[in-house]
Amino acid sequence: MKKSKKRSNLPGAINAEGNELGLIHIHENVIATATRKATCKVDGVVRIAGSALVNNIAELIGNKTIGDRAITVDIEGSTVSIDIKVNIIYGAHVPTVASNIQSSVVDEVEKITGMTVTAVNVVVQELDDSEELENNG
Repeated sequence: MKKSKKRSNLPGAINAEGNELGLIHIHENVIATATRKATCKVDGVVRIAGSALVNNIAELIGNKTIGDRAITVDIEGSTVSIDIKVNIIYGAHVPTVASNIQSSVVDEVEKITGMTVTAVNVVVQELDDSEELENNG
């Protein structure tokens, strides 16, 4: 069974005669990128979960999709739900950071795509010590 690519189907612009000019398709990668950027701006977030080495190599070769494995996007027409796995700094209040991620992602994705975000499920996968970050950074 072939897996279809996930993308939205939004109505397009209307011309002077009142006819629709076509559909606008927003691919899941657009939503994943907006989610990644919005999440990384939140205080307490160290990184999107996953192997730092693999993600660093992916960045060097320009492959964003490896880092986006920790982000799952489910599109239904003009609505989207998102699952994201993150690492946060040890000592941060986990519920507060997770709630801030949810708000940041909803704001960014809705602003950029015009779609309605129905859910942002946050999985805090690891706590990173600031000492570990300084030694590895």
